[in-house]
Formats: sequence, structure tokens, C-alpha cells
Amino acid sequence: MNKKVVVVLFGGQSSEHEISKISAATIISALDTEKYYVMPVYISEEGHWFLYDGPVENITTGKWEKYSARVILSPDTEHRGLLRIVGNKFKVIPVDTVIPVLHGKYGEDGTIQGLLELSGIPYVGCGVLSSSISMDKSYTKIIADSIGIKQAKYTVVYRHMFEDIQEDEKNKIIENIESKIPYPCFVKPSNAGSSVGITKANSREELKNAIALACEHDRIVVIEETINGREVECGVLGNNSVTASCVGEILSAAEFYDFDAKYNNKESKTVIPAGLDESISEKIRENAVSIFKALDGCGLARVDFFVENETNRIIFNEINTFPGFTSISMYPLLFEASGINLEELLEKLIELSFERYDR
Repeated sequence: MNKKVVVVLFGGQSSEHEISKISAATIISALDTEKYYVMPVYISEEGHWFLYDGPVENITTGKWEKYSARVILSPDTEHRGLLRIVGNKFKVIPVDTVIPVLHGKYGEDGTIQGLLELSGIPYVGCGVLSSSISMDKSYTKIIADSIGIKQAKYTVVYRHMFEDIQEDEKNKIIENIESKIPYPCFVKPSNAGSSVGITKANSREELKNAIALACEHDRIVVIEETINGREVECGVLGNNSVTASCVGEILSAAEFYDFDAKYNNKESKTVIPAGLDESISEKIRENAVSIFKALDGCGLARVDFFVENETNRIIFNEINTFPGFTSISMYPLLFEASGINLEELLEKLIELSFERYDR
């Protein structure tokens, strides 16, 4: 049997660089080496690409003593693959598909997907359009509104509107936000992942500071009302035919599920399946698939919701087009609980990458 050459692309230039390395190590360890020739390719924080041939365990520790060579992606579709740089020469390494284990900026925002499209190489996950829209919370909300999905009340502020202006002008912007969104409210960079740069604001002064912080991460800032409810998540898998996993619940050890609560606080827990009425779980699963399809999703995504305490209303929060694959990440755990183990899940995702490329 001819093995397929699978590049696992990881690292990257986002704030989730370290999480990407952990996800990649999990994926590389789970790929069936009887079926696939696995090529780990590391993107440094400076944007340099390396074909990594060291032990898998060194990926998470950051010991990079064994780079075999610098590589770049070939833009020549006739010789699609990686160009291995040896001295002044390039050697083409054919590639069958790429798993872009890149979270956040330059990973989930359509940029790496566009590069792979330009190079004619199949890849796991959503395409350019669905990746870029899903990464931008403000535009995701527009799509969700268009199909009647319930969301928290929200408004948007642009960096150029808020920075380098007089205090009285800034107060007018804040007053406009206050007329639409009650305190406490959440302030989020529109394009940051893993809850980076998110703040809960309880007052005007906190709101100003929260917007300033969010502007450090993105030029678009989303302000939305606080939903008092249970945080739940659902995985989706497929291209034209989409399957939803069971629903899981997040029990955050912090006031909300920010980066630190997600990855560093051992008191945060996940409950799979969530203890919800079956009718609510089924509606969440239906909504997850509807949102994924409306965004022209392919391959995989994790879709996050709230179930409001008083009303049991299902409120869409956000979608993540390449969720984490760490040992505590919800997406693979949801499908494991749904009867698809990690090895099977990765095999399915690789098959879907070829299916998407051929359609």
C-alpha cells in the first residue's frame, strides 16, 4: 500500500503558538504510520519553516536541535509540495495533504488556507472564506443573524474610532454602547482565538480599559451582553454531509473561560455529555450544523453556545474552525464520547480533505 504523505503544520505566529505545538504532538502521535508518512513542519514565531525530524516529545518542550532543513511551500502546482532548501538548491518533497494545526492568526483566518489553495495542496479543515469569516466574530454574528440563530446583544467598535480621540468623543462612544448593552458586558477582539484579550466590564471605566486592551489584539472589537447560563460546546465533522457530536459542558474555574482558565487552571473541568434535556442537546446539535453550513464549513469545527439559566434559551457564542487537539481539548473528547476515537477521527479528516479538493 502506498502511504499518503501528510504534513502536520504547527507553531505559527499567533498568541496560540504553544497550544499549537501541544495539539500537533497529540495528532502526530495518533496518526497511523502504516497508512501515512508523517512530516512535521514547524513554523517559528518569526515565520520560518522547518522540516522537523526530532522526537515527538520535543515538540512540546521546545527543544529544536534537529531541524533537518529549512523548507518553503511550493507555489508551482505542477510540483506541489514542500521545497527543501539544501545549500543553494531546492528539492521538491511531494505532499498529499496538510493538517494545519495552527490556531488563531495566520492559522484559522484563511491565510494559510489561501497559501495551500495557491499551491494546489489538499488540506484538512475549512476553506479560505469560511475560515476568515469564522475567525472574525463580528462577521460570524452577521451570518448567524441571517439564519435566525439566537445570539447575545452586541455592538462593534473599530480601533480607529476609539484611539487618538478626545475624552469627550470617547465618552460619546461609550454612552452609545451603554444604550445598547447593559453592564456587565464582555469585550472581545473580533479576531483573537483562545479567549485572548477578552475582558468582563462592570463599569464605564472598566469598559474603556477593556476596549483599549482588545484594540491591542485587533482593529475590530465586539462588545456583547453577559449571558448567565451554562457554557456548552458541540463538534461538527463533514463536508456536504455533516455530523454533530454529543454536547459537552465547560465548568470554568474562573469567572469566565479565558485562556488561563482553559489551559492553566486545573480546576476547570469538562462534562461529556452535558447533563441537558435531550431536546435541548438535539437543538444545539442542529444549530451547530446549521451555522457550520451557513459559513460554508468543511472538515471540522467546534461550535460554542450558552444555555440561559432562567429560560433554557440556546444562545450561539462562537465557532472555532481548527479547535485544539490537546489532551484536555473538547473537540476530540466530544467525538470520542460519540464513538469515534482520535485515530479514526484523524483518518476521517484526512479523507474529507481529499473529498473537498476533488469536489
